[in-house]
This record gives sequence, structure tokens and C-alpha cells, in this order.
Amino acid sequence: MTPEDHRFPCDNCGSDMRFDPGRFELHCDHCGNTAPIYSDPAARSDAVREHDFLTALDATTGATEMTESRVSRCPNCGAEVEFDPDIHATECPYCATPVVTGTGAERRIKPAAVLPFVLDEESARDRMTDWLGSLWFAPNGLTQYARKGRRLSGVYTPCWTFDADTKTAYRGQRGTVHTKTRTVTRNGKPTRVTTSHVTWRPVSGRVARFFDDVLVLASTALPERFRAGMTHWDLTRLEPYMPEYLAGFRAEAYTIALDEAWPMARGIMDRQIARDIKFDIGGDRQKIDAMDTAISDVTYKHILVPLWLAAYKYRGKSFRFVVNGQTGEVQGERPWSAWKLFFAFLLAAIVAGGIGYLWAKSEGQI
Repeated sequence: MTPEDHRFPCDNCGSDMRFDPGRFELHCDHCGNTAPIYSDPAARSDAVREHDFLTALDATTGATEMTESRVSRCPNCGAEVEFDPDIHATECPYCATPVVTGTGAERRIKPAAVLPFVLDEESARDRMTDWLGSLWFAPNGLTQYARKGRRLSGVYTPCWTFDADTKTAYRGQRGTVHTKTRTVTRNGKPTRVTTSHVTWRPVSGRVARFFDDVLVLASTALPERFRAGMTHWDLTRLEPYMPEYLAGFRAEAYTIALDEAWPMARGIMDRQIARDIKFDIGGDRQKIDAMDTAISDVTYKHILVPLWLAAYKYRGKSFRFVVNGQTGEVQGERPWSAWKLFFAFLLAAIVAGGIGYLWAKSEGQI
């Protein structure tokens, strides 16, 4: 199997066409020609089909559909991004580090579905500059640089989603808060004082939950605080994986393998199960002493989700910004203006000094 080609020549002029997020079709920037993207309803149904997790882990079965892709690993952030065969040197879209592309292809689990871009680059840039403009104490020059700076990179980022049926037996404690109000004398005045204490009693029970599409970002290129916020996706809009959706964009290969992603998904599930248990315990307060979860029918999907990325260098420092290509949600590294912070501190000191002066004057100390 050879690496998949994401280039589609225009029937009119021969230039490479790109996927147009606004119209969900291929568009030629050279002559304006367009071409529809046809999606078979049967293929759409297959795209959201779940795959057995244990079967995928057993490499000897050969039941998992694989693909080969030509990727290069960024020496700075570790992103593994696909490149066209005729590109030999470029920049990493995640951190702007120069990258020399490799020549070999790697075999990986093939994506079954893709969330196509909804926002085009101009809309994503507007969201990013609005976010920057809303930040207090951000350097003015950085916002201006972002407006006039280089183009954003559209990248499809890999994810795993997991389904699982869970049944959990637990032991815990239910706390009941008792309050008592009494009147005491303080400084010659009666004052009402309220005290409280908690009584605990042991409880046990069972909770059950079916988890649907627990999403784990399969890339380590972004900092953890970014990855934790990249979970808001409308997966009902998944489309079958088709190279047409990737035309004009890059696709990152997963750096978190399926077996490595499962413990992360389990962590998400366990936190939700703990919330279910506390709700089931009831009372005013809850403690969980033990929980034993039986998990069955674990399935997964490998999907791609759209991100617009910008990596700006400003006064010798790099700032990264990520725009959700479907919802427009922005995450970024927080820039600070040293001058704005200094003047804010100075203003606060002047105000505090003025208040102190007025208070001292009112007390007759001045």
C-alpha cells in the first residue's frame, strides 16, 4: 500500500484544488472552478461504525484496516505531520520549527472518519485576534503582529474515541450535616453563633453507565493544557474518511497509540463514575471508600478533527494559538506586557495610598 495522495488537479486548469470549508466542496484558487464531494450514505454509516478494541490490539488477526503515510517528526514538539511527496523542507505547523521531511512511510491504523473544517482561515484568524484583544495586559504589538502575520495552518489532528459498558459496585459513606444555633454575648452584645457537625454512616450500592465516544486526543504536539480543552466536538457531523476533505490541509499521524490512549479514556470514565456514585450515595456529603468497575463491550474509532494553528515569534519568544476548526473555540499561550503590568501595579499602589491617606485623615491621624 502506498501513501495516500491528497492532491486533486483541477479539470479546468490543472492546478491543485483544496477543500473549501464554507461550501464543503473542492475549490481551485487559480481559476475558481469547483467540484462536489460525493459521499455514499453506506460509507457514512460505516464511518461511524465501532471497532472491537481487543481485536485491534491483537496484531495477529489482521482485522484492523491499516494505511501507510509519509510523515516527518518535529524535533521540537514531536508532532508527526504528513507532507506531500514533492515537499522536502517546511515548518512544523504546531511550533514553527524548521523540519526536513523524511522519505519513508509508516504503517498505522487508518482513520475511519473525519470532521471536516467548518471555519475557513479568515474566520479562524478573526476568532484568534478577538481572543487576543480580550486579554488584559497582552502586548499591543502581539495582537497587531497576529493580524498582519503569516497564514494559519489547517491541520487534521488524530483522536481515538471509546465506547464501553460499565457496572460499578461501591462502598462509601453518606454524611449528614447537623447545625445548631445559639446566642452568646460578645463585647456586651448578644450574638447568634451557628456550629455544625457531620455524622457519617456506611453505604454501598451499584451504578451503571454506558459511555459513548469518550474522546482522547492522540497527539502530544500540543501542551497538556491545550489537549485538555480540545474535547468539544459535534461528532454527529462525522463524515467518512475521504482524501478530498484533506486537500489543501495537513494531517498529523497519531503519536499516542491505541493501547496508550485506553488508560486515558479510563481516567475520564472513572471520574464520571465517581460523580455517579456520589449522586447515588446522596446526603449532604459523600465519601467513596472503594469502587470496583467491570467493563465490557469496549470499542473504538480512529477519527481526525480540524484545528487551525498559529505559532508566532514575538520579541524572541514563541506563542502558540489553536482555533477549533468546527466551533471556533480558541486556546493559546497567555502573553503578558511587562509595561502594562508595571503601570497597573503603579496605579494600584497610587489608589491604595490615596485610600490610606483618606482613612488616616478621617481618623484624625493626619
